[in-house]
Formats: sequence, structure tokens, C-alpha cells
Amino acid sequence: MNIFSGSANKPLAYDIAKHLGIPLGKVEIHIFPDGERRVRIIDKVLDKDCIVVQPTAPPADTHFMELFFIADGLKRSGAKSITAVVPYLGYQRQDHVFREGEAVSLTVVVKMLETAGVNSIITLDLHSIKIPEFFKIPVVHISALPLFAEKIREIDRAEVANENFLVHDANPHGRDLKKTSFSANAHSENFVSSPRSPVGNSVLVSPDMGGIRRIKLISEMLGNMPYASIIKNRDLATGKVEADIIQGEVKKRAFIVDDMISSGGTIATASRLLKKHGVEEIYVFATHAVFSQLAPKFLQESQAKKVYVTNTIFVPEEKLFPKLEIISVSDIIASEIHKY
Repeated sequence: MNIFSGSANKPLAYDIAKHLGIPLGKVEIHIFPDGERRVRIIDKVLDKDCIVVQPTAPPADTHFMELFFIADGLKRSGAKSITAVVPYLGYQRQDHVFREGEAVSLTVVVKMLETAGVNSIITLDLHSIKIPEFFKIPVVHISALPLFAEKIREIDRAEVANENFLVHDANPHGRDLKKTSFSANAHSENFVSSPRSPVGNSVLVSPDMGGIRRIKLISEMLGNMPYASIIKNRDLATGKVEADIIQGEVKKRAFIVDDMISSGGTIATASRLLKKHGVEEIYVFATHAVFSQLAPKFLQESQAKKVYVTNTIFVPEEKLFPKLEIISVSDIIASEIHKY
């Protein structure tokens, strides 16, 4: 097996290759003065299974064209099979006609991938579960939700432990805290009966009704943690988001879970609404950090305490901000490749 990377996210490709125990293959990518790309496969790939890692993040057009050229180069070099690892699939939100006269852009890029010689696709957290139906080739659709569930569980336990400490510390009977265990399980009866009980203080939140399926899945992973959804309206022409209704009960601590963050407007709006309804702590989770130009500023200035994204899209230094934490998906992608 050989693994190659386009220019979109070489650090992720390197980490995947490291998990697989194989070096990254050599690809020559030359950019002409007019912006055109010329791609050449250096390694010998005759009769070999080849993996190409290339998220089609902004600039999507450039990264798609580069992926097409790498696939074509591998096919012409005699590769036995070509699997495109596209952690973030560009144009996935253009999967149907919203307004009369619009192109269904996703169908175009799907056809181009297949024509270029790609035999199968590995991707993460598509905007719609129906997207794999657009392809004639096999699509492996994996998710970062288990990684998010693990992190949410970690945050929830830490916050519960802290709240439990505060409950005991405020004990008017002078209990010796040095001899007191603060395990939530060991003292669950006391916490349930206490008006300041941390048990049940967390809720999952979908920032729109379209994410209900996603929020139900992660709720099951977290032992049926309660969830709520925000009802929002987006102007299709301007992209402006308005949200003023929450469906479901909110609690002290909210975990917003989404598939991607683009402008940051949805998250900022959702966070303000949650704060308005009494939520004290807000954590944001999203698989794809699309991050338009002003998104880091909006997210840093939002009501969110922390923003977690994965490395499906490379986040350059200028888009990093203090509240941001990046979770790697290289191991789950490598595990999927191992099955080939």
C-alpha cells in the first residue's frame, strides 16, 4: 500500500501514514504563474493499492482539481486501486436545488472524482446521510462523534467533581473535607436530593433542526444525555442567521454539537440564545473547521467557553484563537484504512 498527500492537509496525511507505519509517497506539484497545477507521481505504484489524503477545504476548487490530477496520475502509473481520503468534502451543502436555476454542484464533483479514477472514498461527518447515494463507487462514512462523546464525558466529569466540591465546601455542619470522597457515584443520593446537585446539569444542543439525527446519536453514546434544538432561519440569499426559539429544556451546562463551523454566525447566535435562557457554561463541538475570515474572531468573542474542532481541515496559525482546541482524527481514519 502507498499513501500520498495533496497540499490541503499534509500534517493530517503524515499522522495517518505514521499510524499505518508507512512513509508518505512522493508527489511533485508545480504551480505555474497563472495558477495552473501540474502533478507528477514520483513513486512506483504499478499494481499497488494507493491512498490519497486530500480534504477539499477552501479553496475547494483548487484542492478538488489537485485531487483529480493526483488520482489521474496514479491511474496512468498503473495503480491497482485508488482510495481518496477526503475528510472534508467540499460542495456537500450544495446537494439539491434550493432556488430555481441553481446547479447541483455536488453531483458535478462526484462525477469528476469517479471519472478521474477514484475507486472508493473515505470521508467524515457529511452534512447529509444521503450524500453517499450520489456516488456509484463505495463511500465509507465515518464520524468524529465518538471522539466528541469522550471529550464531553471528560468535561462533564470534571465540572461535576468541581460542583461536588463546592457543595461540600459550603456544608454548614463543618464536615472534615480531608476525609470526604467527592465521587459522584459514591454520593449520588446526596447529590440528587440537593438543590445544588450537578447531576443532570448538562444538555446537548443542536444549533438547528437539521442536526437532530446527529444529536440523538451522541446522546445515546452519552447514556441518553438530554438534548435540545434551536430553531433558526437562514436567508438563502444573504446567509444571515436568526434564531430565537429553543425546542427542549436547557440546563446549566450546554454542549453544542454540529458538523461544521463556517462563518461562526450560527454558533455565536446559538450561544447568545442559550445564555439568554440561563445556560451558564457553553462548549462547542464541530467536526470541520471551515472557518471563514472572521470566524475566529466571532468564536473567540462568543459566549462559548471552549470550541473543539477536528483536524479534518488544516487550521493555519492565523486562524488559531485561545478558546480553540483541535482533536485529531488521524487514528480513526488509519483504523478504517487498515480494513482495506
